[in-house]
Amino acid sequence: MSPPPTRNGQEPPHQRSRTGDLDNLAVAERLEAFAALLDLAGASHYTARAYRRAAELVRGLETPVAELVRTGRVRELRGIGPGIEARLRELIETGRIEELDELEREVRPELVGFGRLLGLSPKRSVEIGEALEITTAAEFREAIEAGRLTSVPGIGPKTEEKLRAGLAAAARPRPRRGLTLNRARGLVEGIAAALGGVAAGDPRRWADSSERFVIVTTDNNALERFAQLPQIVAVTETGVGVTVEGVPVELVIAPSNAFGTALLRATGTDVYVEALEPLPEAPAEEDVYARLGVPYCPPELREEAHRRAPPPLVQVEDIRGDLHCHTTWSDGKASVLEMAEGAIARGYEYLAICDHTPSVGAVPGLTADDVLRQGEEIAAVNEGLAPFRVLRGIECDILRDGSLDLPDSVLAELDWVQASVHGGQRMPARELTARTVEAMRNPYVRCLSHPKGRIINHRPENALDLDQTFEVALETGVALEVNGLPDRLDLRGEHVRRAIDAGVRIVCSTDAHSVRGLGNMELSVRTARRGWATAADVVNALPWED
Repeated sequence: MSPPPTRNGQEPPHQRSRTGDLDNLAVAERLEAFAALLDLAGASHYTARAYRRAAELVRGLETPVAELVRTGRVRELRGIGPGIEARLRELIETGRIEELDELEREVRPELVGFGRLLGLSPKRSVEIGEALEITTAAEFREAIEAGRLTSVPGIGPKTEEKLRAGLAAAARPRPRRGLTLNRARGLVEGIAAALGGVAAGDPRRWADSSERFVIVTTDNNALERFAQLPQIVAVTETGVGVTVEGVPVELVIAPSNAFGTALLRATGTDVYVEALEPLPEAPAEEDVYARLGVPYCPPELREEAHRRAPPPLVQVEDIRGDLHCHTTWSDGKASVLEMAEGAIARGYEYLAICDHTPSVGAVPGLTADDVLRQGEEIAAVNEGLAPFRVLRGIECDILRDGSLDLPDSVLAELDWVQASVHGGQRMPARELTARTVEAMRNPYVRCLSHPKGRIINHRPENALDLDQTFEVALETGVALEVNGLPDRLDLRGEHVRRAIDAGVRIVCSTDAHSVRGLGNMELSVRTARRGWATAADVVNALPWED
C-alpha cells in the first residue's frame, strides 16, 4: 500500500522516525489519531474508546512501551487486547499503522477537522468535499469565500452565512465543547514537547473543561513543524492548528526577551490579564510580576481579576493518603493488595478502600456480609504491609429518604465512611439537600463524595444547596470531597473556595478504580488549588492518627 498524501508533499513525522525511535508520547499520539479516525469512519464506539484508553495508558507509562511490545509483555497492561497489541507491534516495528494510513485517505481528516471547527459534522464535511472535489482546509476556505457552497445539495444561504461567520471567528476559535482536563493536558503537552515550547491556555490553569489551547515558543521555525505534527490536520490563515476532532490549538512565537510576557498572556483568562495590563516585556513570568510589583501568582489562580498574594497552596507532596478507591469487590480492576501496593509506591501512609453498596445499581455493591468478608482480606493485607495501613471504608449510597444503604451496626466497624448520591441527581433542590444533609448527620459518615454529582459534558451539576450543606458540615465535622476523576472534578474550584471560606474541610481523593487511577490525585489537588486551598484545609494532608 502506498503512503498517504501529506501536506507540502512531506512524509508525516511518524514515518520519518527510524524504527525503534518512537517513544511513549509518539505512540500515544498515533493511538489517539487512530481512535479519532475510527470515530469519524463510524466504527463501534467501544472500539474507538478502547484505543483512546490505550493511548492514555501508554502516555502514563514509565517503562518504554516499545520494550514491552518487543518482549511480548504489553498484554500484561490492563485494557490491551490482541487487536491493540497487533497495532502496537506494527507501529513499533514499521513506524506506522497501515489501517491508520488508509483511514487518513478515506476520511480526509484535514477536511473533517476544519469542518468541525466551523460546526459541521464529519459526514457533512465529507459530503461537501466530494460535491466540490476539495480535500484540504485551504480549498474548503476558498470555497466558502467564493460562495460555492450553495451549489452543494442541502446547503442554502443561511448555512453558508453560518459557515462564513465561523470562518471569521477562526482567529481565536473554541471547540464545540470543552475537553476534560486529562485529555486537554495530554493534547497540549504532547504538542509542546514536540516543538520545545510550553503548554498554556486553559490546561495550564488546570481548568476542569478546556476550550483555549495555546503553545508558546521562541522558535521562529516552529510554525512549519507545527503544521506537520500528527495531531494537527489543518492550519488556518491565522496560524491556529486544528485537530481531527476540530479542537483549535494556537501557536504563539515570542521573542526570547518577551517570552514570560507571552506565556502570562496565553495562560490567564482575559479578565485576569486585563487587570495586570500594561504588561512589561520580560523573559520569564516571575520577571513580569516583579516588574509589576505584584506577587507571583500560580497558574491555577489566574481566573479572576486580582493582584493578591496567594496563600501557600496545597501540593501533591502534602497528601499522606488516598481516602477513596475501589477494588474488584465492586467495580474496580485491582485487588485490595494491588491498590495498597500502588499507594505505597506513591509514598502514602494509608489508603481507604471504599467500594460501592448495593443501591448504586449500575455496578456490584457490597452487602453487610460482603463488608465483613472484605474486612478479613484487608486485615491480612495490613499484616503483610505494616506500617502502611489499609483502611476499611465504604462509599455508602444515600437513599431517597436520607438513610444509608448499610445499617449503623456495620458502619460503626469501619474506619472511613463516605456518603454518596448516585440515583436521583435531578431531584429538586429542597428534596436533594434534605436527603443529603440527613445522611451527613449520621454519626459514622466522615465525608460527602462528589457533592454536585456532575459528569463533565454529560450531566450538569445537581441542585444541592451548598450553603446549607456547609452549615451541616460544620455542625457534624463531615468533610467534602474534591473528586479527582477527570470527568467529575467535584467539588470544582469555585466550590472549594466557598467551602474553605465557610470553614469546611475538604478531602482530595481519586475515586480510583485501578492502580493507575491513583495518579488522578494531581487532578484533585490542582482543583483544590484553584479554590485557594492550603494543606491545612485538606483532611488527608494529615497523618491517619490525626
